[in-house]
Amino acid sequence: MTAKALMLQGTGSDVGKSVLVAGLARAFTRRGLRVMPFKPQNMSNNAAVAEDGGEIGRAQWLQAIAAEVQPSVHMNPVLLKPESDTGAQIIVHGKFYGRAEAKVYQERKAELLGKVISSFEHLKSQADLVLVEGAGSPAEVNLRATDIANMGFALPTNTPVALVGDINRGGVIAAIAGTYHLLPPEEQALIKGVIINQFRGDVRLFDGGLTAITEQTGWPCFGVVPFLRAVRDLPAEDAVVLEQDAKSRTGKLKVAVPMLPRIANFDDLDPLAAEEDVEVVMVPPGKPLPRDAGLIILPGSKATIADLRFLKAEGWHHDLHAHVRAGGHVLGICGGYQMLGDVVQDPDRVEGGGEEEGLGLLPLTTILTPHKAVRNISAEALGVLLGGYEIHAGVTKGDARAFMTKAGEVLGHQSASGRVMGTYVHGLFQTGAFRQQFLDQLNTASSAEDFHARIDVALDALADALEKHLDLDALYAASR
Repeated sequence: MTAKALMLQGTGSDVGKSVLVAGLARAFTRRGLRVMPFKPQNMSNNAAVAEDGGEIGRAQWLQAIAAEVQPSVHMNPVLLKPESDTGAQIIVHGKFYGRAEAKVYQERKAELLGKVISSFEHLKSQADLVLVEGAGSPAEVNLRATDIANMGFALPTNTPVALVGDINRGGVIAAIAGTYHLLPPEEQALIKGVIINQFRGDVRLFDGGLTAITEQTGWPCFGVVPFLRAVRDLPAEDAVVLEQDAKSRTGKLKVAVPMLPRIANFDDLDPLAAEEDVEVVMVPPGKPLPRDAGLIILPGSKATIADLRFLKAEGWHHDLHAHVRAGGHVLGICGGYQMLGDVVQDPDRVEGGGEEEGLGLLPLTTILTPHKAVRNISAEALGVLLGGYEIHAGVTKGDARAFMTKAGEVLGHQSASGRVMGTYVHGLFQTGAFRQQFLDQLNTASSAEDFHARIDVALDALADALEKHLDLDALYAASR
């Protein structure tokens, strides 16, 4: 029998759709349903490697873990990876499809709708329930003609919708009512109710707000979800999270991370940030890298040469060299690893062409290549085995010592002192044994807990909360 489907759309970006889909996926899975997550189009430089090969948004990877199914490229058939303020790399069914500026991409989206619906039908043939996540807001009427992510998907597939509003942002009543009044009648009818997310305080104080929403729209409320602590233990999808003010824990080891404009896969940092004795500090442009940092991490980048030039323009290269001279440690991951060498060359114009002198901290040369390495991987470093994944364009070679290997293949290098390290492997800190060994080098204790176990506990806590605060029976009844 063909699966039922329910779509979560939002009154805007970053209202919690990704997390709610993950929590609902775990909750409905615990009820005995085979659940598949799906997002027609995602825009993120946080990507994961699906089990059937290719890239998907990291959020859909998490949602698949929540549903206890293998991540698939069909769960996120169109992934946009921004390379500049106006342009992005287009990934379709996990593979490189092309590059386009924003305006050109809007004109190309219609050709992708068939691929999106094909993936949706593929998942429906394998599931009891497909939980669909929208992108942005259905009320963005200026983009509606070429939309494939919200009503442009829901309408042709006749998929019912629950609309999510984040009350923590303020103006949630206006956002929901405004969405209703901007939608045509056939799209209003697809929305079966609303979910209020991130409520703080006594929910009874919002009774009048719920009444106003129903009076304005006719939509019932599926429930009010409080601000949940468990969400903090889940990987964040968008770099906007890094820009939000947060109180840092003071730890024995300070880890400084420069906020590069095209930072990618920054959830590599999450397992470190979860350690009691570690303080991860995201350093914004305009501020120097802190002198008291024991470790500086150069994170992944979607545009290595551009971000390397930005790093130099900020003067961070001087801070890095001073840090190394003072005995500090440096780790480069993926694009950050490429920056550590002597030069990054782009003969095939993968990033527009040219070359850029590297930081000179490792005797390496990187040549960017059109072919992209995309794979899950097991590797060895510091005498222990670890799991991770690669998503990168480029080959890095040189005379430095091996830092990370797989069956003789070098996946990373280190300096003679061992204090400067680089690798192409993302997710390296999720393996507790490696994280423990790595932090031991920096005289810092570690829990040695595999981070996947921590994520699983958080997903269960999230599902428990949604069972309590949402009417899951009504949500399932609304699906079709």
